[in-house]
Amino acid sequence: MASAAAAQQAAPDYVLTGGKIFTADPARPYAQALAVRGERIVAVGSTAEIARLAGPRTRRVDLRGRTVVPGFNDAHTHLPPGHLPGHFFDFPKADMIPGPRSAQVLDTVAALAGREPEGRWLIGEIGRDALMDPQLRRADLDLVAPRHPVLLRTPWGHGSIVNTAALRLLGVEDSDVAPLGGAYGRLPDVGQLNGLLSEYGDWAPRRTFSGKIADSTWVHSLKAYGAEALRFGITSVQDMADGLPPDQTIRVVKAAGLPLRLRVIPFPMTSKRGINRREWTGVERHPAPRARVDGVKYILDATPLEGGALMRRPYPGRPGWYGQLNFPVDTVRQLLRTALAGSEPLMLHISGDSTASLVLRLMSQLGDAATWRQKRVRFEHGDGLAADLQPRARALGIVVVQNPSHFINAALDPQHGAPATLRGSFRSLLESGIPFALGSDGPSNPYLNILFACTLADPKETLTREQAVRAYTAGAAYAEFQEQQKGTLAPGKLADLAVLSQDIFTVPLPALPGTVSELTMVGGRVVYEAAPVAKSR
Repeated sequence: MASAAAAQQAAPDYVLTGGKIFTADPARPYAQALAVRGERIVAVGSTAEIARLAGPRTRRVDLRGRTVVPGFNDAHTHLPPGHLPGHFFDFPKADMIPGPRSAQVLDTVAALAGREPEGRWLIGEIGRDALMDPQLRRADLDLVAPRHPVLLRTPWGHGSIVNTAALRLLGVEDSDVAPLGGAYGRLPDVGQLNGLLSEYGDWAPRRTFSGKIADSTWVHSLKAYGAEALRFGITSVQDMADGLPPDQTIRVVKAAGLPLRLRVIPFPMTSKRGINRREWTGVERHPAPRARVDGVKYILDATPLEGGALMRRPYPGRPGWYGQLNFPVDTVRQLLRTALAGSEPLMLHISGDSTASLVLRLMSQLGDAATWRQKRVRFEHGDGLAADLQPRARALGIVVVQNPSHFINAALDPQHGAPATLRGSFRSLLESGIPFALGSDGPSNPYLNILFACTLADPKETLTREQAVRAYTAGAAYAEFQEQQKGTLAPGKLADLAVLSQDIFTVPLPALPGTVSELTMVGGRVVYEAAPVAKSR
């Protein structure tokens, strides 16, 4: 029932009636209508109750049965989207994970080098097979493209191969020591770089080079992302800010002026001397009206796809190989100690079950569970948070942010070289009481990611559509300490919502990715409207 207090106050600015409103609020999952005044929801109830609140200046939105959801909150993405300027190529006919054969890659690079202007970047996506092939390295690329910088990267962001021209532009020399948490591949006898860049040894030089590209390029990319996000009904975004140097990140965010809520999460890079913890010190904490800089993220291991996630059992087909940590254990301990003593929320990329076990053990050694629960340490991905680790994770207040697109790959089984345990823990996390959120870290379409979450390889882990939407809204708000402000459609909450083109709770699952928002509202303001879906009075 709509609150009596709401009826006694000034008329709302908007009333949305005659719909199917999924509130994501367990106390009242569905309603027919809601009212908005200023930037907040003032009432939720039946159509008759809410319609009575309207005044002469209220804009009335007749939903005509449409579905309304809280604005989606992408809890894990990387902005601004895009890549170094140049010729981008991929291999759409190849399976994404094994990827194209090395010979196919070299043939393609050679053909592009023959027709693209000298000095232009050639940037291609490769899979695991090419990344792990010692016959596809710096010298091999130099033979086919000596006058073009070449960057071959994996779509999952862990591992790149470059040629000499690219190393020169990235500022990496044969005598350089790899930054902490990263590696430079070398020829075994002479010690020369072989072009394989891993982890922080890959991200740090690429971020430095991206910082030399004009702000306007990244502003254009960020604005395009923002427009697409609003068409999907995304109203909040949590950015793992690894793409640009801190000062440039802030300038780009300011200039883009996105109408959605943007959380910029500092992602400190490293050097051979250690982590550059202070590089984000002094930046503006609120660079735009709806943007804030908050938290810190580190990547502790890689992924099972290239065998970098640290596991408790060896990888199938690789006797004695368990993966590896990016940082020494003492460094991980210090990161946790700093988080325990400070106020910045901590986000840790954790993929392997051994990495998860280590972090939970260190947390227990450093502080009591009640103190850690207040910190809400996040495990980004948390693929290896196995059943035996979940009770301890729950006691310590761990929040897991999962990414459904990571679990559609055929590589996640023993026949393709990754531990079978890493099939995605979704429903089991919810049932164990661990706070759980969804983020993209891949395709930004939330309805595609909901489809993936509802069709995992392990049917015992699949989510219902309501569970997936709740994780993408209320769960994501909790993951950023914003559950009192947003994430559900309830009186007093921010009016961040989306009116959808179809009922995502009943349409056939394969139809989900075709969903769009017809009206997106952020803080009580319509920031996107596909057509005049409302009647104004």
